[in-house]
Amino acid sequence: MHEPVLVKESLNWLNVRPSSVIVDATMGLGGHTAAIAALLTDGVVIGCDRDPESIEMARANTAGCAGRIRYCRARFSELSSTLPALGYAQVDGILADLGVSRMHLTEPARGFSFMADGPLDMRMDRSEEVTAADLVNRLTEKALADLIFQFGEERRSRRIARALVRARPFHTTRQLAEVIEAAAPRIGKLHPATKTFMALRLAVNRELEELDSLLAAAPGLLKPGGRFVVISFMSLEDRKVKQAFQALARQGRARILTKHVVTPADDEVQRNPASRSAKLRALEMS
Repeated sequence: MHEPVLVKESLNWLNVRPSSVIVDATMGLGGHTAAIAALLTDGVVIGCDRDPESIEMARANTAGCAGRIRYCRARFSELSSTLPALGYAQVDGILADLGVSRMHLTEPARGFSFMADGPLDMRMDRSEEVTAADLVNRLTEKALADLIFQFGEERRSRRIARALVRARPFHTTRQLAEVIEAAAPRIGKLHPATKTFMALRLAVNRELEELDSLLAAAPGLLKPGGRFVVISFMSLEDRKVKQAFQALARQGRARILTKHVVTPADDEVQRNPASRSAKLRALEMS
């Protein structure tokens, strides 16, 4: 199973007790879900994910503790209706790991990565209509440049967008990456297509809008003393989390538990290099 990031830290800040009801809002392949379930006796983990394929894989990976897990297909913006429908008006903790599932990145057919050629898809839920290819092939040059700049924080967005419009239509990840690399050669270690791919993924899945929905809904879904733990990997996301937490603290609705952002220890980064950019923040409701 893919190793989840900051597991010990997540469990610590969630303050999981044997009877806790915890929402893992980004179950993925079930790593955090299983770790939480292992600490429960009569409690439950509500494992949510927007991708039905991930849910099925998580079911297999967590079969040993399935009796303490409720599996649920839901995106962040649906939690406010989904949890009451399951019989939980409020819960003891919510965990959200905003990183992309390793399965999405390593399965070429999902089209998230340029490391292996695949269809230019990037949908976390393949029942959704809009793909990355749709955006690249249909947006105007200005709209494409704005998307790459705003979501990818890519300074060379105009140059890249111009090259993409001239070279389209695009159908595969490798085709897209090659045009980007030719238009904006590598600077440093980062592949020149990395930020554009990230921007397209965020746009296809409306990830920042979904995060806004989670940050707005979570306080009302948590009991007094309930914990909200978010792990982010991008500055855009971490900024939103930090600002939302600060606003709740100013309103007297919550207490920020992590005075400084929590990052993986050196041994975790060595063991799992994908964890190196992870940042954890935790909040406790008043």
